[in-house]
Amino acid sequence: MAGLGRNTGHTTADEWLQAGFALLAEEGFTALRVDKLSARLGITKGSFYWHFADLAAFKGAMISAWAQWRDDDHRRFKALEELPPRERLMKMTSFLIAPRQWMLERAMREWARSDPAATRSVNAADRRTRAALRQAFRDLGFDDNIAEQRSQWLFAMSIGAVHLTNVKTPRYSRARREELIDFMLRP
Repeated sequence: MAGLGRNTGHTTADEWLQAGFALLAEEGFTALRVDKLSARLGITKGSFYWHFADLAAFKGAMISAWAQWRDDDHRRFKALEELPPRERLMKMTSFLIAPRQWMLERAMREWARSDPAATRSVNAADRRTRAALRQAFRDLGFDDNIAEQRSQWLFAMSIGAVHLTNVKTPRYSRARREELIDFMLRP
């Protein structure tokens, strides 16, 4: 029954999760309530409880799904290792400031401020991202201390950009990203 569509009054667990991510991105973690999710999908609460024991189980599933999504992103970082380090940093930076990151990334970080499971998930994703950035700086010839420092700066700038924007899909041109990377690569 999990795969039945809306016409039968049931949705899939993934549809509930997608609705949860949309609600999280638009209204924040306090909006994650069964009644709001049901209204968003236009179905009764019964379908929710078909897939999830309770709201805590749903939130846990959201955190796991987000972690999987971020793991997929980190696999893309791994695939970039064949590129020259400067181009790798360009692609990583492009990813870190991509429009798809803005709303959900900001919402997950806000949620992580009050939920230990969300905190662990965000922190784990952050460690993997910083490690990939650090390796690119090492591959460019920076020693471990400088590579660590620059990877932290680049990561912090990216996260700061997520929090400073007031638009849903800001755009940073390749020229602006190149200017940032060139600045970060100065001796």
